[in-house]
Amino acid sequence: MALSFIKRVFTFGDAPVEEQVPAAVKPEALASPETREPATVQPGLEAELEPKTRDEHLPVSPVDPVAAFEMETAGGPAGDLAADMAADGFPPIEAETAEDDVPAILPGIEATAEFGMVPLALLEAESEAGVDEAPIAELPSEPVLPKGFSTSKPVPVPELAVPEPKLTWFQRLRTGLLRTSSQLTGQITALFTKRKLDEGTLEELEDLLIQADLGVETAMRITGALSSERYGKDVTGEDVSRIMADEITKVLGPVAKPLQLDLNHKPHVILVVGVNGTGKTTTIGKLAAKLSGSGLKVMLAAGDTFRAAAIEQLKIWADRTGSEFIGTKLGADAAGLAYDAYEQARANKSDVLIIDTAGRLQNRTELMAELEKIVRVLGKLDPDAPHTVLQTLDATTGQNAMNQVEIFRNVAGVSGLIMTKLDGTARGGILVAIAAKHKLPVYFIGVGEAVDDLEPFEAHDFARAIAGLTQ
Repeated sequence: MALSFIKRVFTFGDAPVEEQVPAAVKPEALASPETREPATVQPGLEAELEPKTRDEHLPVSPVDPVAAFEMETAGGPAGDLAADMAADGFPPIEAETAEDDVPAILPGIEATAEFGMVPLALLEAESEAGVDEAPIAELPSEPVLPKGFSTSKPVPVPELAVPEPKLTWFQRLRTGLLRTSSQLTGQITALFTKRKLDEGTLEELEDLLIQADLGVETAMRITGALSSERYGKDVTGEDVSRIMADEITKVLGPVAKPLQLDLNHKPHVILVVGVNGTGKTTTIGKLAAKLSGSGLKVMLAAGDTFRAAAIEQLKIWADRTGSEFIGTKLGADAAGLAYDAYEQARANKSDVLIIDTAGRLQNRTELMAELEKIVRVLGKLDPDAPHTVLQTLDATTGQNAMNQVEIFRNVAGVSGLIMTKLDGTARGGILVAIAAKHKLPVYFIGVGEAVDDLEPFEAHDFARAIAGLTQ
């Protein structure tokens, strides 16, 4: 339904001025300030008693502005409005925007001509709070950018970082052994370029494998298998890598065993030994993460009483893995701590007790005697304790690791090995030599510092990674 309008005349200066207003506003409310009475003002409007200027006399339309806007853009009663205004001498209204350019109005949103959408609730809150009606500063036509950006060109949008796919364990293992495999396979490829397999090349290959710390026994196995298959024929580096991987798998297969926990003994005591710097404390933390993650109740005992940092580090690992922790003061008797730890773990019904020990050089008799004392004390509490003795080996030490195994095995009765830091050396082949000589189980290997960089030892994967082959 079209709106009807009436005219009113008021004086602005010396000239009379006519203005159309909606008829919905009562004429009495439009009377001049001198004659208008408060009683005739439309309910809801405040009576004004002071003379007004022209701008202040503009009436407040009770028509919903949103509805009026919709009516105008829809081409409805707006036509009547334009006709009435033209009849009264007003110039025609020119459309500033095309019909398709008019922004949609959402509930609670007021469309502004230049700067987008403004929540009505925010405007009403500012009005009720009595915000001063100071002139609004003209906003810049372009955004204010941080230092180093220019407004003359579009602001560059940074690309979203795409997370890298998580590597499988074999991929991480192969990456960790890259230095070992690259050096070894590179030398093998150079050796067999345009040469047939004869006695001379077999001797050179054997020397090369021994220098890579694979050990004499393994080197002879590889050259023997290669000779029986390819003697007198052309040989490529790929041929040698394939045969080498097969022979290394045969050496490592018998020692690649899982760590068995006899939970009929509670707590199952794991004593961790090794030379300083081989990663004992970090390895204990990673083992605790695996065990507690499987639902077992774990206690960590800080038996390295010679280093304050070792005690603090193990406490952090206990907190991270949700394990119980027992420690003592710096310089205290390590055997006494082992005794207290066992008693407390048994009282708390812990499934596994892992005891850290101080790093001892294998040639220090007095320090090795202290380790023997810890073993004796645990044996008095449980004739079978410690149930597992793990020795950590640092792959970067090469042939020295071979001697460490022999001495610690005699003193503490080492029952299994964990090889660490394979990613930091080109001498990862030492694990093959140790396995061939001592035949001790290899439970875990580590190729990094993260928790998931310590994984159960798999002979086939290790052999192919060290030979530079894909899985």
